[in-house]
Amino acid sequence: MTDSTSNYVILVDENDNPLGTMEKIEAHEKAKLHRAFSVFIYNSKNELMLQQRALSKYHTPGLWTNTCCSHQKLNETNIEAGKRRLQEEMGFSTNLQETISFIYKAPFENGLTEHEYDYILVGEYNNEPKPNPDEVNDWKWMKLEDIEVDIKKNPDNYTEWFKIIFEKHKSEMVKSST
Repeated sequence: MTDSTSNYVILVDENDNPLGTMEKIEAHEKAKLHRAFSVFIYNSKNELMLQQRALSKYHTPGLWTNTCCSHQKLNETNIEAGKRRLQEEMGFSTNLQETISFIYKAPFENGLTEHEYDYILVGEYNNEPKPNPDEVNDWKWMKLEDIEVDIKKNPDNYTEWFKIIFEKHKSEMVKSST
């Protein structure tokens, strides 16, 4: 895959059938449904690694969210994409497992809209990440119960997709016992 395609997303229909590609910002401006993934990394204490998005991000800067997320490249599996982006954002690699997928739509104050066919990928890691400062402002481990309480108290501190995933799909995003 060449660098010229790295800023493109894969447009899909409601059954995840590819419809072509579009430049990432244009897809977000036009609220086009596109393929994405969200990675959830747990430690052996069953705490979730959260990241605070870099303050320079083009949307939702400084908000807390799942370990990492992004968009698949053409001919890249969900697992390959998740591992690639986990390394790029958090500076480590681990095995990932695909759990569920769902569609969500979340408009932002800056006029962009996330409209994604999102795959949830989970994995385990017990060391400190080496976050890319261009992507990540901060990170922390949190128990799911504490995240749930904090989202209710401070919803504006979290990304829309993370709140949607957490509320609707919490049972599917936990790490498997295998």
